[in-house]
Amino acid sequence: MNERLLKAVEDRVDDLVALTADLIRFPTVNPPGEAYAPCAEFLGARLRKRGFETEFVRAEGAPGDSDRYPRVNVVARFDGRSPGPCVHFNSHIDVVEAGDGWTVDPFAGVVKDGRVYGRGACDMKGGLAASVIAVEAFMDVYPDFPGAIEISGTADEESGGFGGVAHLARLGYFSKPKVDHVIIPEPLNKDRICLGHRGVWWAEIETKGEIAHGSMPFLGDNAVRHMGAVLQAFEDELFPALDRKMTRMPVVPEGAKRSTMNINSIHGGQTEDFRPGLPSPNVPDWCRLTIDRRFLLEEDIATVKGEVTGILERLKRERKKFDYEIRDLMEVLPLMTERDAPVVKAVAKGIMEVFDREPDYVISPGTYDQKHVARIGHLYDCIAYGPGILDLAHRPDEWVGIADMVESAKVMAIGLNVLLRGTAG
Repeated sequence: MNERLLKAVEDRVDDLVALTADLIRFPTVNPPGEAYAPCAEFLGARLRKRGFETEFVRAEGAPGDSDRYPRVNVVARFDGRSPGPCVHFNSHIDVVEAGDGWTVDPFAGVVKDGRVYGRGACDMKGGLAASVIAVEAFMDVYPDFPGAIEISGTADEESGGFGGVAHLARLGYFSKPKVDHVIIPEPLNKDRICLGHRGVWWAEIETKGEIAHGSMPFLGDNAVRHMGAVLQAFEDELFPALDRKMTRMPVVPEGAKRSTMNINSIHGGQTEDFRPGLPSPNVPDWCRLTIDRRFLLEEDIATVKGEVTGILERLKRERKKFDYEIRDLMEVLPLMTERDAPVVKAVAKGIMEVFDREPDYVISPGTYDQKHVARIGHLYDCIAYGPGILDLAHRPDEWVGIADMVESAKVMAIGLNVLLRGTAG
């Protein structure tokens, strides 16, 4: 056991809790992208005090970026005493909206019963705080370490990561020779290593119609009814077919071993423009549906798309006046890092040290920023590992366990030691 390194983490428990609570108190809600700059500046100031060189990179032109809601990212780097590889800890600072049903203030950073509560506590400000503590503990125990350490706080992961890791990857921040190993402290449980994720295809389907007076719908063509036919075909044909597909990928939870598709949103006609309460007097001439299709390593993206467009084309042949458009919003292929990759083996040694057992190797049901590290940065030595229970993410009374953060920080510190100094001890 690396007693010095483990003790250095244990000595920082109060700091870890305080840092997590402080990060939660920045309401970095996405959309629209609130409080990114002050949260990034807070993290940068913390790391500057430890000697990190910090820079702030705004993703100008990225979706959602504006002077009111700038997509600000912070990247901090500390170079060791001699040449060596670079280990990068990447966390997103954005969180989803709080929603209803909370029993505590979602942005107060409440600490009670061995937990820190708040929106983003689990996903993933607890992981960000744990990575900072792990790095600081390692630097104090081994001040002469070789190589380099980077920590980043990035924007917009919850909406695809385009203003965060994707933007930085295009600028070379996630490519060799600048970076060699990447750990993303997403909440996948403290004794599991996440090797990658399922594929995703987001698309918008629009059915066409013809506007007319609502009292004489026979004079128009109802786009919402056309969309109803699309939904019925999905229910009768597509969803049962998806449920029959299974993967060899170790996806968690069990239900995500199948192909899935979610209907994210549906809008049609004019009513939503006049909320609250004013009804539309017209036959709707448009209806838009957003789909979120998650697919498996065994599936081809062309086939995935063809299953949907095949239904739409059949409806166009069979249904009077049916017409549609489909627009791609995002596509990411399934991704799985090999178990013998250096970062996987290093974190596995940390888990063995802390928990005295082999880690579980899992695949995330949803994508995260590893997709951009691989797809744009062409860097494949990347995993997700961090504290927190994924099932708590995005829910009311979200929390992260203090003991879980401490143990995860120990694992990260040992993994860092293996990657930079070549030893767990």
